[in-house]
Amino acid sequence: MSRTTPDLSHHHRFVPPAGGPERAPLLLLHGTGGDENDLLALGAAVRPGAALLSPRGRVLENGMPRFFRRLAEGVFDEADVIARAGELARFVEAARAAYGLAAPVAVGFSNGANIAAALLMLEPGLLAGAALIRPMVPLAAPPAFRLSGRPVLILSGAGDPIVPAENAACLAALLEGGGAGVRHEILPVGHGLSQMDLSLARDWLDAEAP
Repeated sequence: MSRTTPDLSHHHRFVPPAGGPERAPLLLLHGTGGDENDLLALGAAVRPGAALLSPRGRVLENGMPRFFRRLAEGVFDEADVIARAGELARFVEAARAAYGLAAPVAVGFSNGANIAAALLMLEPGLLAGAALIRPMVPLAAPPAFRLSGRPVLILSGAGDPIVPAENAACLAALLEGGGAGVRHEILPVGHGLSQMDLSLARDWLDAEAP
């Protein structure tokens, strides 16, 4: 059973844990045009029984929710990235207090993966780890950050028309340089989600995430 609680800063869905072994909750972060419902099935598939926290991005682009503004395809409004990452971090902290949650592992797709990467750089104590599906570098010159071995999975698409291969490799290097334990996989897919993403994310969560 899930519930919607609009009192916190972001509209969101929360699915309580279903019992069984205690596992870190998932913070589900949708792509452009998605909402708080989009990744619930994915979250349940990759970490059965875990609590799921799924906020909706607060920026609208032609009516489509996003987590931060962009100036063009692949060109981010970096001041907005920083501001929105701060807002999202405060939401996560408030939701943890409201629902009694441990630090979550982010699972983000596309725009959601980009804001998750920004959280790792700007709020390095917030997340227990992150699975980033089709991410890009969110900030050209991020501040120094230390992730102290935090596990991070990056899933890129070899045929992705949106994310250049060198950009994804640069993100992996940035996070690794900040101390994360990075695993970067390049899959024979495009930008969309695939069954391979689900399988790899599930196996990685089982092996690496708290």
